[in-house]
Amino acid sequence: MAHTLKEARAALTMIQAEPFNAEAPPEALVGDVTPTRLHYVRSNFPLPPHDGSLEVGGAVENGRTLRLDDLHAMPSAERVVTLECAGNGRLGQYPLPVGEPWGSYAISTARWKGVFLHEVLEQARPTAGAVDVKFEGADHGTYYQFQDITFVRSLALAHAADPAAEILIAYEMNGAPLSPDHGAPFRLIVPRWYGVASVKWLKRIDVSTEPHVGEFQTGHYIYEWADRPYEPVALIRVRARITDPLPGATIAAGTHTVRGKAWSGTGPVTHVHVCFTGEGDWHATELEHPKGPYQWQEWSFDWKVTTAGRYSLRARATDAAGNVQPDVPPWNRLGYGNNAIEVSCVDVR
Repeated sequence: MAHTLKEARAALTMIQAEPFNAEAPPEALVGDVTPTRLHYVRSNFPLPPHDGSLEVGGAVENGRTLRLDDLHAMPSAERVVTLECAGNGRLGQYPLPVGEPWGSYAISTARWKGVFLHEVLEQARPTAGAVDVKFEGADHGTYYQFQDITFVRSLALAHAADPAAEILIAYEMNGAPLSPDHGAPFRLIVPRWYGVASVKWLKRIDVSTEPHVGEFQTGHYIYEWADRPYEPVALIRVRARITDPLPGATIAAGTHTVRGKAWSGTGPVTHVHVCFTGEGDWHATELEHPKGPYQWQEWSFDWKVTTAGRYSLRARATDAAGNVQPDVPPWNRLGYGNNAIEVSCVDVR
């Protein structure tokens, strides 16, 4: 498996060797779907063993143990979902927050296949007093002051059991069984939310009559603001990225099609504007209609540039909820949710 893992990870930019964390390369954002070998990887602990079982229990009337064959026997669904690490862009915050030094490429889109979580919960029949659903991964290890802690996240039962949320227990990614780095044999995929909610190596689903309080729910993956109460990391913030030309590129004078991607957890994205000078005008781009409810959108703009020199390129997205990218990163102690407008430079010759 080590040789296979080495090959699978070869195209990524490593952030940490163990547990393995890596950013996608720029070409991961070119197409509608990111090839699996280019999809970013985020893990809090080393790859765990998994016995292939999924326990469903807690405050339910019909607890059971599911295996991959049981999931395959249920009606399947496929959804294309953009996942972004909540720490994406942490290096762009000042002063530098604590946490893994993520640049700007902890973002990818994949086609996920599995069964809807709400159908599994319907079969389990939560009791009348249930309010929360905990999702436990098989991964565990040392974490800050903890000698051995397991990764556990939760969602409100109303969200987890909502058919409209289309949360998946996924067992395939881009038409193939999940790889170890992406949560084999099955994982959660929570559309619209930062990737932390999409628990990998899923081991147990536990319905509870009390809201979950745990390190990865209320200790980390929260916005620790300096001037207002803490907030949990939840929906992906609106963001646009220029994918062509790449930062630092040298291009000839003339007409160039500037391209990019835009995404939001409160989307769809309704507008993307671009600017080519520090205080210049913002120009509306050609924004493609969403190809699905949970995936990034493409946009483009024909830029006519005749004067040689260095140009700053910026893209700014607005979503259907009225959220607009800010100029300044929303600083917080743990460095989450940086969706500030990105600045890149190109030289025109």
